[in-house]
Amino acid sequence: MQPLPPEEARRDGAEDAQWSRPECQAWTGTLLLGTGLLYCARVSVPVCAVSMSQDFGWNKKEAGVVLSSFFWGYCLTQVVGGHLGDRIGGEKVILLSASAWGFITAATPLLARLSSAHLVLMTFSRILTGLLQGVYFPALTSLLSQKVRESERAFTYSAVGAGSQFGTLVTGAVGSLLLDRYGWPSVFYLSGGLTLLWVCYVHRYLLSEKDLILALGVLVRGLRVSRRTKVPWRQLFRKPSVWAAISAQLSSACALFILLSWLPTFFKETFPSSKGWVFNVVPWLVAIPAGLFSGFLSDHLINQGYRTITVRKFMQVGRWNAPLDTPGLLPGPAGCDPPVS
Repeated sequence: MQPLPPEEARRDGAEDAQWSRPECQAWTGTLLLGTGLLYCARVSVPVCAVSMSQDFGWNKKEAGVVLSSFFWGYCLTQVVGGHLGDRIGGEKVILLSASAWGFITAATPLLARLSSAHLVLMTFSRILTGLLQGVYFPALTSLLSQKVRESERAFTYSAVGAGSQFGTLVTGAVGSLLLDRYGWPSVFYLSGGLTLLWVCYVHRYLLSEKDLILALGVLVRGLRVSRRTKVPWRQLFRKPSVWAAISAQLSSACALFILLSWLPTFFKETFPSSKGWVFNVVPWLVAIPAGLFSGFLSDHLINQGYRTITVRKFMQVGRWNAPLDTPGLLPGPAGCDPPVS
């Protein structure tokens, strides 16, 4: 019997590692909820910023330091998250980081009152949260690229990504009600507590304890679990498409996170008599159906025979919530054209 060529052997191995339809549905729902809880924790401070400023006597500059400190940590672990996702599995990276950021979020009201240095403690807490959440989406991308069929990948990614708007809606609606009735600490207890419950569910039903222990061992000892892959960074950064992808991500991130961080404060100060759950919910309602439709449209166009790279560029330029995200614009490692689907 003649052995398979290396390319075919790798392709068959990748297909065997992919989720079955029931597994894909279970993980999609679970990761949708996880992404929602990620944003519940992320937007807790923006929703509570005005009340916290009144409690701790912060001015606009100090509140801005707390709001921005999340991103100081967030930008440092993006590459690390993708690397760890490739090495130990994206689902393990997500679970381990979620357990840590869930605990920190639930403990934030206690940390803030440990001493009179409220600003320093809150800034430190948000930097840690940013460091831990920074690995989520790179690890998620690594996981879905390995486990989901290419013909279903766009819709799966957009369905999971819709959790970001869902989490923002939940914190904006329920969090605003809790804020008015029980004070800002209740918002952190809710988002952190729900995250820890989600971690327990994933640990019990979807991941084995043996896999988690192995992943922890890899993180502690720094052991390699797969062969070293050489990334041609110099060649990649000479490609215009790489800089186009970076520019697109930079522009969209600036617009999104400015709105995410400052919109609740703007509405609270501009329309003080309005209901918080209204202005923290309405701006994000359209994003969920738009994101799901963009994923469906991407998969439909690819299945109709359009080149994957063409569809990805169209979705980026058209700003249809780009479910395939900017990595779709990247060239192959050797600088060749992307593969035609």
